[in-house]
Amino acid sequence: MYIGRIVSVAQTQDGRICAVYRVSSRSFPNRTAVVGENKVSIIPKPGFESDIHKNPYIAYNCVRIVRNGSVAVVTNGSQTDPIAEKIDMGMPIRDALVLSSIALDYEKDSYNTPRISAAVDKTENTGWLAIVRHDGLEVRKMPLKPGIFFHVATYEENHVSESQTGIFDAANAEDACDFILGKGLFAQRENPVTAVAAMADQNLFALCAKDAQPR
Repeated sequence: MYIGRIVSVAQTQDGRICAVYRVSSRSFPNRTAVVGENKVSIIPKPGFESDIHKNPYIAYNCVRIVRNGSVAVVTNGSQTDPIAEKIDMGMPIRDALVLSSIALDYEKDSYNTPRISAAVDKTENTGWLAIVRHDGLEVRKMPLKPGIFFHVATYEENHVSESQTGIFDAANAEDACDFILGKGLFAQRENPVTAVAAMADQNLFALCAKDAQPR
């Protein structure tokens, strides 16, 4: 089943919070994720730079770490930066998700692609999911528990719901990338391209990016 882009919030078995993002694409699969300082960006692979002229939504920062390393924001588009900046200025996560989602709205492409967002807070051990579609907006704090994830996607599974959940089998950020690319529930979700994970560690958030391997 193809569900498009996916964001997830999760907690490891030992209680560390994690936010994960997967790019899935049928039209623009030639993309990768590049880890920078407290951020990760989705960009075209070498040789496919001209793709951004075909679709302006395919390149963006997908991860920002803010509030002195205590909050990770993970999204499928340009809403990452305004959400992160509002949180960094002290705005509550819920309000930052709502305001930025409403301001940017769903993507005005041929699919009316929703904007999906996630945020996790180390200080409060909380995780949030958000989606803005052409027909509505949902923002919710998810009931995180050890070894469990929740997710929302751009298509099909495009409501924030406690029913979109499962066992989270990952001990570190690299494991989390592997998991969302093709393990557990996500093994049945088609067209993976690349994945990014921000997992809480002793100091800040550990970041990892990993491209899908050909199946």
